[in-house]
Amino acid sequence: MANKIKVLIVDDSALVRKVFSQILANDSGIEVIGTAVDPLVAAEMMKLQWPDVLILDIEMPRMDGLTFLRQVMQARPTPTIICSHLTVENSRVSVEALAAGAISIISKPVNGVKQFLEEGDDNLRRAIRTAAASSPVADFSPFSTGTKAVHRAAAVPAGKVPRYHDPSVSWPLERDYYNADVIIPPTQASAPANMAPIIAIGTSTGGTQALEAVLPRLAAETLGIVVVQHMPANFTDAFCSRLDKQCKVRVSEAHTGDPVRRGHVLVAPGGRHMLVKRSGTQYTVEVVDGPPVNRHIPSVDVLFRSVAQAAGRSAMGIILTGMGDDGARCLKELHDTGARTIAQDEASCVVFGMPKEAIKRGAADQIVALLKIPEVIATYCRSAR
Repeated sequence: MANKIKVLIVDDSALVRKVFSQILANDSGIEVIGTAVDPLVAAEMMKLQWPDVLILDIEMPRMDGLTFLRQVMQARPTPTIICSHLTVENSRVSVEALAAGAISIISKPVNGVKQFLEEGDDNLRRAIRTAAASSPVADFSPFSTGTKAVHRAAAVPAGKVPRYHDPSVSWPLERDYYNADVIIPPTQASAPANMAPIIAIGTSTGGTQALEAVLPRLAAETLGIVVVQHMPANFTDAFCSRLDKQCKVRVSEAHTGDPVRRGHVLVAPGGRHMLVKRSGTQYTVEVVDGPPVNRHIPSVDVLFRSVAQAAGRSAMGIILTGMGDDGARCLKELHDTGARTIAQDEASCVVFGMPKEAIKRGAADQIVALLKIPEVIATYCRSAR
């Protein structure tokens, strides 16, 4: 019992509380220690027993989920999964919750909630294990010190990786794990030496805060940047809008044909892969459908391989906080072309998974604390002129 991940579900929907509780009751590594109809009830329960993971709705009576999350993160940073109806307004608020320290989002439909939740039971368990293994950060805004909150994760039992399943997609599903080859085959061809410099960033769990720590600190004339942040479809636009208001550089969701240019950050849309293509001595992006790579759409590996092929040694690749190993393999490919490669250090990561795997593969030239990365980018931009 002591090693179980203790979960508190806070949602005003009796149906959601019931379905989540039933799903998790069948998992020997997870214990639901309680359910609450709103944050005020949850707060009283947490005085008696603090959970390892919170599952938190956004719209609730008496106090909204975002306000409660901010209070929790100030009191005792706790891994939190946001469970939100997929609406434009909730997408914006959910992105704010990620910036406040939430680990991930479960986007539930307005209708057909019960079937949706039951079909996503493996994803729920995986999200809980990911959250429990993380170290939440209370504040990483451009004006904070970037001090990491102290959190000891619960022991995470081994679990079977869930099979990708989306009945609307016709890709073959006999395998649990695709690599970047399914989207962009490897090649030995090298990019021309006169290509323009470019920066590629990949991140996952904790990446919302990490990008909000890095991008607002960049100068307006920073080299063109392409970003993959693992995020559900329909949330990326709200994320980009939020970043765009904070940054000197322009930040927008990528569309096929967009040029990569100075002072502009292009972020891959959730649910689609993004590749960089050569266009003369410059670059454009291509946004494509496809199966998950390393269990993710978009995939960092897909982006990094495309940058290796299009730009080679004219690129900088940066891998930030995230669970798993997406990006590690193809950051090594980028490194081997002569590109400059950076991995975020363990102390400043919410989850030291993706950077750790990249470092183990010898893919990183340099291991850098998060708040030092803007300075590294600025130095690279000056040297690349």
